[in-house]
Amino acid sequence: MPRKVSLYEAKTKLSALVRQVREGGTVVITVHGVPAAELRAIEPAAAKNQTLAERIADLEAQGVITPAKASPREFAKVLRDIRKNAKPVPGALKRFLDERD
Repeated sequence: MPRKVSLYEAKTKLSALVRQVREGGTVVITVHGVPAAELRAIEPAAAKNQTLAERIADLEAQGVITPAKASPREFAKVLRDIRKNAKPVPGALKRFLDERD
């Protein structure tokens, strides 16, 4: 049976709770006595011993990433052109921060 802790206790004793979970336990976090979240261990990554090249190949096969179509030199030139021709957009920072929320 999972251990139940209040949100306050979870905030104050997070390190101990994570240690307990790593050792095989499960913790249910409650808010005003009502279960709100569960803290449990995640499955270890199967790809833990992959080389970088193998991991990149897997991500490409999954469609998560796509290889660059330009050489590093061409890419650097494009970045220089973008920086040279970039114009500040009023309110861009505010829009960026608003999108984060």
